[in-house]
Amino acid sequence: MHLYHLWFIAIAVLWTGYFFLEGFDFGVGILTRFLARNDLERRVLINTIGPVWDGNEVWLLTAGGAMFAAFPEWYATLFSGFYLPLLLILVALIVRAMGIDYRGKGTTPRWRDRWDLCIFFGSLVPAFLWGVAFGNIVRGVKLDENHHYVGTFWDLLNPYALLGGLVTLSLFTLHGSVFVALKTEGEIRHRASRFAQQLGLIAAVLAVIFLVWTQLAHGTGWTALTAVLAALALVGSLAMTRAGREGWAFALSGGCVILATATLFLALYPDVLPSTISDANSLTIENASATPKSLGIMTWVAVIFLPLVLAYQAWTYWVFRKRIGTHSIPVAASA
Repeated sequence: MHLYHLWFIAIAVLWTGYFFLEGFDFGVGILTRFLARNDLERRVLINTIGPVWDGNEVWLLTAGGAMFAAFPEWYATLFSGFYLPLLLILVALIVRAMGIDYRGKGTTPRWRDRWDLCIFFGSLVPAFLWGVAFGNIVRGVKLDENHHYVGTFWDLLNPYALLGGLVTLSLFTLHGSVFVALKTEGEIRHRASRFAQQLGLIAAVLAVIFLVWTQLAHGTGWTALTAVLAALALVGSLAMTRAGREGWAFALSGGCVILATATLFLALYPDVLPSTISDANSLTIENASATPKSLGIMTWVAVIFLPLVLAYQAWTYWVFRKRIGTHSIPVAASA
């Protein structure tokens, strides 16, 4: 196995980890407008992700950095061709971070409402646009013989990619609602469980249509397997939610996100960005990769530091594993 195969797998794992972890962050941010009945309950929802959301974003930075170092041609073409949607995602992530950090700095309802809107839209926009972006990556875009994107922004808004955006939006929101049910107590917990069961039906229909479309257009035997497993994990998550077993429900909703992302990367391989103009113009793991020496250095760095990062993040989740409720919010903070 060449190192560019290893790094394609590593990047797939990094993006999968990002969608698994940041997915429920996005879901919680979206649910602040649906589950919370007042400011105190909204504070509870935000506190469920408060200790971990910024650490989860590290997976995005690492995935982007790995793409830049391991496949510079892929990174350059992707970030130039997808400039506007990726810029919108970046702005949304910044706005969301400001909302989480600043909503508690003021005392008036108007101040908090404005920052709550930032959290909502800062979660909704990336949850949708990541699906649009990866839908286009799998489907392919207009690349010329120099691997330059020659399409327009509107070419990215094709039916397959838009459906991908609806799938990620619904799956991440479902993932977030199951996480809220797992992390909270009392009425919020029951409300989140009911919401997950209702949204799960919509998410299941969208996901099945998208995965079947992916299989028919780009699929292999492996993608068929992961797609079926993803659907089964989603059904299992809804069943566990109905049974009140939130831990299993969260593991299975996360498993659905992981398997759906794996399906996309398996459908993409060995390309990293197909061309819809000509197969000869496509970027592959071979023609888009860095030099063997660069990949070798990166491998040693990853072997040394990745276990440390994973251990630290696992420790963080262990420390903040307990459920919270409205009683957990200090009176001064909720006033």
